[in-house]
Amino acid sequence: MLKRAVATLTKESSGENGHSKTPSSVSATGETTPNGPPSAKSTIDSHSGGSETPDKKWRLSHIFSGHSLPGTRRSTSRAGSLDEPRPSAVKKAQRIEEKERKAIEQEKVKERIALLRKQSDLRAAQIETPDQRARYGEEYPPEWNKHHDEWANISTICDDAQIGDTVTLRARVHTIRDVSSHLVFIVLRQQISTIQAVLAEESEVITGHMVRWAKRLPLESIVLVRGKLQKPREPITGATTQQAEIKVQQLYLITAPKETLPFNVYDAELVLKKGDDVDSDHGVESDGEGPSHDENHSIERHEGAVISQRVRLTNRIVDLRTPTAQAIFRINAAICNSFRSHLDKNGFLEIHTPKLQGGASESGSSVFMLDYFGRPAFLAQSPQLYKQMCIASDFKRVYEIGPVFRAENSNTARHLTEYTGLDIEMEIVHYYDAIRVIDGMLKSIFTALRDNFKPERELIKRHFPHEDLVYPEDTLILPFAQGVRLLKESGYVEEDGSIPKEDEDLHTRAEIRLGELIKEKYNTDYYILDKFPSSVRPFYAMEDKKDPKVTNSFDIFIRGQEICTGGQRIHDIEELERKMHRLSISPKGMQEYLEGFRLGAPPHAGCGIGLERLVMLYLNLGDIRYGTLFHRDPRSLPLQKNDADELRHPEASTNPPPWKHPRLALKADAESELRDMQPLEKLIANYGDASNTAWLDDRYKVWRHPDTGAAVGYSPFKGYAMIIGDPLCDKTQLTQVVSAFLQFIKKDAKLKPIWMMVCEEVEEILGGRLNWCSLSCAAEERVEDPAKNPARHDPEIQKKVRHARKEGVKIQDYSLTEDVPEDVIRETNERIEDWRNNRKGEQVHMTDVHPWRDMSHRVYYIARDSTNKVCAMVVLHQLSPQHGWQIKWALDFPGAPNGTIEHVILHALENNAGSKMTFGASATSKLVAKHGLSKVTTKWLTKAYNSLAEHNRLTNKGEFRQKLGAVEDRVYICYPRHGLSPAGIQAIIGFFKQ
Repeated sequence: MLKRAVATLTKESSGENGHSKTPSSVSATGETTPNGPPSAKSTIDSHSGGSETPDKKWRLSHIFSGHSLPGTRRSTSRAGSLDEPRPSAVKKAQRIEEKERKAIEQEKVKERIALLRKQSDLRAAQIETPDQRARYGEEYPPEWNKHHDEWANISTICDDAQIGDTVTLRARVHTIRDVSSHLVFIVLRQQISTIQAVLAEESEVITGHMVRWAKRLPLESIVLVRGKLQKPREPITGATTQQAEIKVQQLYLITAPKETLPFNVYDAELVLKKGDDVDSDHGVESDGEGPSHDENHSIERHEGAVISQRVRLTNRIVDLRTPTAQAIFRINAAICNSFRSHLDKNGFLEIHTPKLQGGASESGSSVFMLDYFGRPAFLAQSPQLYKQMCIASDFKRVYEIGPVFRAENSNTARHLTEYTGLDIEMEIVHYYDAIRVIDGMLKSIFTALRDNFKPERELIKRHFPHEDLVYPEDTLILPFAQGVRLLKESGYVEEDGSIPKEDEDLHTRAEIRLGELIKEKYNTDYYILDKFPSSVRPFYAMEDKKDPKVTNSFDIFIRGQEICTGGQRIHDIEELERKMHRLSISPKGMQEYLEGFRLGAPPHAGCGIGLERLVMLYLNLGDIRYGTLFHRDPRSLPLQKNDADELRHPEASTNPPPWKHPRLALKADAESELRDMQPLEKLIANYGDASNTAWLDDRYKVWRHPDTGAAVGYSPFKGYAMIIGDPLCDKTQLTQVVSAFLQFIKKDAKLKPIWMMVCEEVEEILGGRLNWCSLSCAAEERVEDPAKNPARHDPEIQKKVRHARKEGVKIQDYSLTEDVPEDVIRETNERIEDWRNNRKGEQVHMTDVHPWRDMSHRVYYIARDSTNKVCAMVVLHQLSPQHGWQIKWALDFPGAPNGTIEHVILHALENNAGSKMTFGASATSKLVAKHGLSKVTTKWLTKAYNSLAEHNRLTNKGEFRQKLGAVEDRVYICYPRHGLSPAGIQAIIGFFKQ
């Protein structure tokens, strides 16, 4: 394959003709993808070692690689064995093996490609005329800037009258179709509009090198194109502009992505297959074929990779480029414009109220508290109080579009902690005056969306299928009590078996069911529930004069979910104060609000609408985050702590590194002194966790980031890079360091990465940004405060400690500032050798026992029995200030009195009261799938893990540590999708048993 690919590229670079497809296709990013079938000689056995049987290795590989398992029949040949795979599944595993084998060949091909391209560029510079060279490249004619306002918009190219016109436009490269060495199709994109551009070799005008240069343009590059509009032979089905295409005459690269894209917009826009789960274990992989084309060179869509919601939202900038996202936010903007336009025409005044408030919640919801120059303040949950103050100020009718903050820990598809509120307040004569105005405003929005945004709605429907909103001319207004009766009559009950009550609010599930019943009975998706019970409304809601149990308040629903809450407010100060007193609401911080009512306020009413929820429900997006530019929910804003001020060794910082630190530069004796990388031992003490201390072992290599000095430890093992622990760097540098390290592993080390024992921040980069598979079956066993150690009160452990003391066990401490005497080291080494010789069975571990390395960051506790013989040792290793200390080794030597190790560990913990501790990572009782693994996959993976954990007694350590006060803090195993073969599974197990 390698020889054929290189031969083909050589032929192309020399300008030879050829129309046949090459065995390997080269994508726009320069990656070569083999198309040939896997070798029939490649089997699971040929790539695996050890005692695992082929079927078991296949199943573990299939599970870890993010696949659901096909149906199998149970084997009864041996107890506890895993099911045998079908022949088709074995072939699939073989293809994965073959793909991994070819990865090395592909790297060689790419290196050869780069060389050939340089040679081709040099030849082109020698043979092309100045006019030909000026038609492409990275510098366009400067005079074009004078007429940039005449550059075309793709959306306006729509009729035959423009055929033959010359157009200039700037757009992104959406996708590229390499037809032959003389012809390439490029789909250009501007927001939601796309058009096909055709670049063909043309004697004396367009050279073959220009065509090849265009093929290599990275996807999502911004280019400037000039060409002539021509009519395609047939309508182009893969672009929004179907009746015209551009025959390219000039093409210039404005800018290109400097980092590898987590996914490309073209793949993200492919229509999902029916029933696909966007959060399943589908990978973002190309099949190497690209989009299909017929002889009329129209670009067609194909069923491609499914990109999970997490990957989309983590890489929001790329996701927002998709035409679907662009259309969603056009709808979002249109709602705001229609809201504002309708209210302006009806005598409303736009206002902007403060978002910092001195009082807490006016509605009982949780609030975000702030320090306001030493005084407490709160982010406004709504503009409600200030809207009412404006009415008391005779503004008559007001509205606002602004942020709303809710400190509610609700991780659901319909809640945000910050959203945009569309709020109205108005003077009224009767309660229903407000309902008529609000109803009319919403219907004006729906009508505007229906009449003016059909292309956007149709585009969104392809990814979020839904029917157009049904709303009658006369809006259904249903009393709350009647809605509850509808539910009861239908036989609806809550999940706990309870029946909805007329004096309690409806749960979301009940609201959705009521929406279904109303759609069946009244044929409407849009309706109003009126007269809510007083018990579920805020203190300022006006009670119905005829029935004080209900209020003059309402909710408006579309598709069975609430989009708007509103009603009449209490305007009489005495009534308002009585109700506040009855509900135990303090007037503290609300005096300014109450003052408006003391001065006299007219009867008034209003409402609040959640913009993002309205967008979600109108378009049936399924999750409110899709309708939010950059969502804020309880998981947003992860801690990005800069530990520079707390580092144990500030001179070994990575942010900035020593050679960029101005104070250190002044103290340095020579420039070479500053360019030396920070010592690994000091980096561990600055940024490290327990897993990082393993890097001091001989079997680990340590990669260093040239710009920051950050470190990553890995161990090459059977073609894999076994990476253990987080990068040693400031948290703000994680993404940069991870990206650079993976480039090194792929291009220089030529290893397949498996990254283990990483924290949530690193998993978020690997799983969320890079779309790797991730799971957790291990956790750091942390003791937050040894002074509160429950083992001090555990009868069983205390009995052991008392026995050790009775047997005469004494403990000698060696602090950071004390040297361990040579004779103690020698004697302890002899006991360590006894301990090694006494171990039985297979051992599973990350690190060997080398206690005397990096002694400047270690504390030693050595126990001696009544004969003064060393009988146990506990070693603490200093970690980052965030993690404290690791109990690196706790060794109970042969012949030690019962209870010795418990005695020494408790002694070490008590001596470090107030410091955080970790025992290091140990296996957890349950496996948790984090990203890229479906429910079926997780089920089978759990079964395999349970069998492995039981066989190797992996959870024994964790159970013992928990008795000593340890709490689990999960760490993760991450690997590229489809990046783990049977050999990979064997490599992981073999690595830990090595």
